[in-house]
Amino acid sequence: MSIYSTSFFSRKINISSRSLLILLVLGVMISSCKDKSTEEPTPVAVSKATSEFSADIATRWTDLQLYLIKSTPGYAPPVAARTLAYTSLALYESVVYGMKDNQSLVGQLKGLSSLPKPDLSKEYNWGLAANAALSTLVVEMYATTNDANKRAIDSLRRNIESVIRIAIDNQEVTDRSNSFGVEIGQAIWEYSKTDGGNEGWSNNFPIDFKTPIGIGFWEPTGTQKTPLLPYWGKNRTFSALNMTTNPVAPTSFSFKENSEMFKLAKEVYEVGKALTTEQKAIANFWDDSGSSLTPPGHHFNIANIVLKKEKVKLDKVAEVYAKVGMAINDAFVACWRSKYTYNLMRPQTYIRQGIDPKWSPLLVTPPFPEYASGHSSGSGAASEILTTIFGENYAFTDNTHTGKFSDRSFKSFYEYANEAAISRLYGGIHYREGNENGLKNGKEIAKNILKLKFTK
Repeated sequence: MSIYSTSFFSRKINISSRSLLILLVLGVMISSCKDKSTEEPTPVAVSKATSEFSADIATRWTDLQLYLIKSTPGYAPPVAARTLAYTSLALYESVVYGMKDNQSLVGQLKGLSSLPKPDLSKEYNWGLAANAALSTLVVEMYATTNDANKRAIDSLRRNIESVIRIAIDNQEVTDRSNSFGVEIGQAIWEYSKTDGGNEGWSNNFPIDFKTPIGIGFWEPTGTQKTPLLPYWGKNRTFSALNMTTNPVAPTSFSFKENSEMFKLAKEVYEVGKALTTEQKAIANFWDDSGSSLTPPGHHFNIANIVLKKEKVKLDKVAEVYAKVGMAINDAFVACWRSKYTYNLMRPQTYIRQGIDPKWSPLLVTPPFPEYASGHSSGSGAASEILTTIFGENYAFTDNTHTGKFSDRSFKSFYEYANEAAISRLYGGIHYREGNENGLKNGKEIAKNILKLKFTK
């Protein structure tokens, strides 16, 4: 009896073993048949983190861009805002895989469905990747700049790479990192070409635009008869929410002396006639017109001032630049959307027609509709981002115009934004309403950028 029992038990074990073997083989076969093309590579901690790289890699490119903006034809404020946003996005995407708590913005930004990915089982130098991405995109974005500037772009690329490579003794890592950066730069360039503002620098004043005519509508105040970038408000924004985040409608137009519109114009007139020395200094400091770094460049430079002051690393710069850049871009798109929705005449035109035909503002009136203020919109966006990151009582000194105007110090980012906004009233080129509502909308635009999930 015991013999039969043992034999039966043995057969049960053999059957179970064969079954287990079959299951294991099937499991291997099924696993090998899975499509691994969509799977993320398994990270291997072989690359130095982005936080180990110097912020100079990025800030030096920004310093150069602010110079290029001043010396490249067609770089009007909206164009400058757009370019700074895309180069900042390229920087972020080229180093984000070296930031363990952060993630790509693919799938979150409007129209950005894919980007090249690194092979995380291999080593990368994120400093080289950042340099390659920025240089690739800057070359494309400033294609119309002069030859001296083009040489400066190439020189900066070579200089940064040579400094980083001193610490690298691996040609494969160098080549791999540079290739990934170039791929990101090229991909962001292709993405930028679909937003409606591609090569806006080449057509600031489109001849096919028919300027609306009507009571209270914008009229040229100088020799430029076609307004600046009338289609810019149709551009795609980075945040889908910002496609419909607009300033409230302006006050109804009227020349009647008891109307709110007349009061707004009368304020510009009276302030302009009695400007104090300080008010003139504020207006001139924030003018940023002509061959300047533009209002967007000024806001971006403030971010740069703070980042250098804080002595941060490349990871922090990449995230701050991306947030500030996209917020300012979207703020200018929304601002331009409102300008060509309402086509409101400038204070100079209103005052000469309804108050004093000989009045002139302190600043030259720019050639596009009044409502809302672009400088106010941009400063509202930048100040909201910077306040969220660095705090409400962050004191700093704005030395953007050192050598031309005295530096100005502020107790907070909101204080600087308020001054930038009111400067347009002092300059005689905006009504108070255009400044204040532009400022408010810029902050709302920034809040939508902050809703993006930069961290995992």
